[in-house]
Amino acid sequence: MHRWFRRIVKPIIRFLIWLLLRMEVRGLENIPSEGPVILAINHTNFLDPVLMVAICPRPVEAISKLENFGLFLFGALIRLYGVIPIHRGKVDRKALNVAIEVLKRGGVLLIAPEGTRSGVGRLQRGRGGLAYIASQADALVVPVGIVGVEGFWHNLTHLRRTPVKMVLGKPFCFVVPGQSLNRHALTQMMAEAMYQLAAVLPPEHRGFYTDLEAATEECLEFPAGGSNLKGVVLRGL
Repeated sequence: MHRWFRRIVKPIIRFLIWLLLRMEVRGLENIPSEGPVILAINHTNFLDPVLMVAICPRPVEAISKLENFGLFLFGALIRLYGVIPIHRGKVDRKALNVAIEVLKRGGVLLIAPEGTRSGVGRLQRGRGGLAYIASQADALVVPVGIVGVEGFWHNLTHLRRTPVKMVLGKPFCFVVPGQSLNRHALTQMMAEAMYQLAAVLPPEHRGFYTDLEAATEECLEFPAGGSNLKGVVLRGL
């Protein structure tokens, strides 16, 4: 059921994007054509994951907080799409295992590592789920910065198209420091990943990760070559 719904809804979303937005997309070639990939997006409002699903050349699986499944219409749509529900605020082993299995099958998984919408387009502190899932599935992570969606509702009420820019950065993978994936390691891995995401956003949207000079890359590798922090003096490197 999910497969046929996705085939129908994707061209509809693309038409609505053309109608309501002025989209600029850079770096789409950074999504590998095969193998397990996590698309790590900043999360401002409901449009971010919708845009990523529509624009990605590969089928995308997504994760969403359980509360969204109870929303009128939107809840029904994400059920039909087959979005993975997750309990926010606690370790949801079932959701984590489903996400890891998607990647182990060579799929593409969409994650908003902030865990919740900012509403204003500035990065919040990242949570540990991204680092854990990626390391367990040996998946590449592509950071995706999306700006402009915060003005969507205002522009819509004034019958104006909203300019939106999406930048996909260089993929990276995690290297577990030491011998075990403990809480300290996950915290460091998560911070380094969030700085990679911040690097593909304009300075005014980097929020908690504004100071890129504080970034390290001790737990990251870049198979395609070139960090997203290229040109920034990294402390300790």
